[in-house]
Amino acid sequence: MSLLVAFEAAARHLSFTRAAAELSLTQSAVSRQVQALEELLEVPLFRREGRKIALTDTGAMYQREVSAALQRISSASLQAIAYRTGGGSLHLASLPTFAAKWLMPRMNSFYGAHPGILVHMHSRVKEFDLALAGMDVAIGVGDGVRPGLVSYPLIDEVVVPVISPALHKALPMKSPADISQHLLLLVAARPYVWKDWFVSQGLPVNRMRLGPQFELTSHLIQAVASGIGVGLLPAFLVEDELRTGVLETAFDLPLRTGAAYHLFIPPEKLSLRPIIAFRDWLLEQRDGSPRRAQDRPIPLTPA
Repeated sequence: MSLLVAFEAAARHLSFTRAAAELSLTQSAVSRQVQALEELLEVPLFRREGRKIALTDTGAMYQREVSAALQRISSASLQAIAYRTGGGSLHLASLPTFAAKWLMPRMNSFYGAHPGILVHMHSRVKEFDLALAGMDVAIGVGDGVRPGLVSYPLIDEVVVPVISPALHKALPMKSPADISQHLLLLVAARPYVWKDWFVSQGLPVNRMRLGPQFELTSHLIQAVASGIGVGLLPAFLVEDELRTGVLETAFDLPLRTGAAYHLFIPPEKLSLRPIIAFRDWLLEQRDGSPRRAQDRPIPLTPA
């Protein structure tokens, strides 16, 4: 097991030195353990290129399998501890703006109901492999279909055009067609959302003045507030800004995108008490009431 742990850390960091720091070992100890594993398997896992190392094709395949196996062992240990103590912890990867604007303001109630469970928060924007990243659950937006994961819908995505009061006053709009006089800001992951909004309003797409794109929704919100242009944003993520007057709706013409925010859980972790507690609490927050019997997850066939 120690050989596998040393290999997995070295493969993840592509560095014996950084792996040694993570494992509280010396660099030479990690190197010897990896070499012992290669001798045991009778196959090279790394290419040594001076002071740098790189995975061989076999090593890359082995890393994927070993990382997943070590993660399952970690989950099994977590489950055993959770059953013994009634507590435990989990690692959650979430879209950063969703976490900051919707999830974090509610987390105090989770800790009030489950004081023995810790939720470690991590930010992720794009899809990723939960096992390789060491994550237990994730919150993302889309159609809810991710191979190998069970999906629980949380919030349907409804976007609304928003603008800063100063820009709205400087360039007032009387009809939706007038929005074409502004730069249209958007999140890079959703490049077609303005096109969909124009089509839904019967407006010519060729009149769009697409502006800069932003990786993070929080940056888009800030850009709109600074008066760069008009943003098409999920209504629930700009509730505070609309209430305080930092932003205002350009037009009360929302668009239901067909996407939704989902909680994703690997099937093998559905029986872990910390994850059960977090899932059920999250669905109660969604509904404003205890989870109903008809609330069913989207089961997916593991990849």
